Amino acid sequence: MSEIKERNIDFDTVIERHHTNSLKYDFAIEHGVLKPGDDPASILPLWVADMDFKTTSFVEDALVRVAEHGVFGYSDTKEDYFQVLRHFFRRRHNYEIESSRWVIKIPGVMFGLGAAIKAYTNEGDSVLIQEPVYMHFADVIHLNNRKLVSSDLVYGEDGRYHIDFDDFEKKIVENNVKLFLLCNPHNPVCRAWTRDELLRLGEICLKYNVIVVSDEIHSDFVFEGSHTVFGSLSEALADISVIVTAPTKTFNLAGVQIAHAFIKNQALRRSFRKQAYATGYGLVNVFGIVSAQAAYANGDVWLDALLKYLRGNIEYIEKFTRDNLKGVKLVPMEATYLAWLDFNGTGLSSSEIHDLIRNKAHLWLNDGTLFGAAGDGFQRLNLACPRSILVEALNRLKVALG
Repeated sequence: MSEIKERNIDFDTVIERHHTNSLKYDFAIEHGVLKPGDDPASILPLWVADMDFKTTSFVEDALVRVAEHGVFGYSDTKEDYFQVLRHFFRRRHNYEIESSRWVIKIPGVMFGLGAAIKAYTNEGDSVLIQEPVYMHFADVIHLNNRKLVSSDLVYGEDGRYHIDFDDFEKKIVENNVKLFLLCNPHNPVCRAWTRDELLRLGEICLKYNVIVVSDEIHSDFVFEGSHTVFGSLSEALADISVIVTAPTKTFNLAGVQIAHAFIKNQALRRSFRKQAYATGYGLVNVFGIVSAQAAYANGDVWLDALLKYLRGNIEYIEKFTRDNLKGVKLVPMEATYLAWLDFNGTGLSSSEIHDLIRNKAHLWLNDGTLFGAAGDGFQRLNLACPRSILVEALNRLKVALG
């Protein structure tokens, strides 16, 4: 760890993001949220999953050095990059990446899921997901002409989501499923899957020769329990799995596009790499390389401070929802910084909830139906923002609900 001190531990300052080509702030008209001529500042966006915080100053400084050098040629990584990656996952998640050969650099997690679908299935094959789940899981299955099969999560009386293991196995057998896309932790239902839950899923997949691709991009945001890397469960499960993750959620680096696939099994690795190369993609962005290395090497102090701040935001939304939002329930936030709000107790229809959010509260959230039919009646709210913005958003909801 560097002896240079972190400068960016300030999560309360509101940073102006309008007019920066920010997808979150500058594209409401293009997304149909506002009409041409409307003031972009008239709606408060808490939808897409990036943060309104400056990243660690170690990344800022590293990017400045590269920019000042002024030569942006083809770039790749050496052993020091792998060691930084290895040490981060060892100390934060007790996961051992045993060899640099396991690591394939890719531009993003969804690129990895697409490459895996092409590598391990044929057109018409069934791919299993657990809805409600990140909407682009369904997109990447459909667009690659595979059959989407969902073993829907069960919304329990305890307010948390659970896996129906019998249904999970039944869906695999009935549809001859070849590939399972696991969301670990799960977006949007905020579950940090336990070791026992993951083992049960893994045992079923082993039984039926189903390859598991585990999206672990939210792994650094676990607030109850701990994160278990799927590939760490056993040698047998490591041998049938692809772990896809990135520093981009953790350190707010989505715009520089860098991710990693960890693949122990040589045959799986070879097939994955072939499909990645088949896209014409070979070398990653130099800014992505530099950002990832700086963040993983020196970002722990910033990350720990961020997690503390986000815990505060979670505690605030928990209390506010309980005390002020009649008919609305917050699904317990074990993981992620994306609150999953249940509006079904309001008695409003889906269209009425949408109208309440957009036209009365003037908020831009994600409608739950984007995550599958099981998300009907829910809204996803991104609370990785200064507390003042969260307070404003929740007060708008309170007023709109009356």
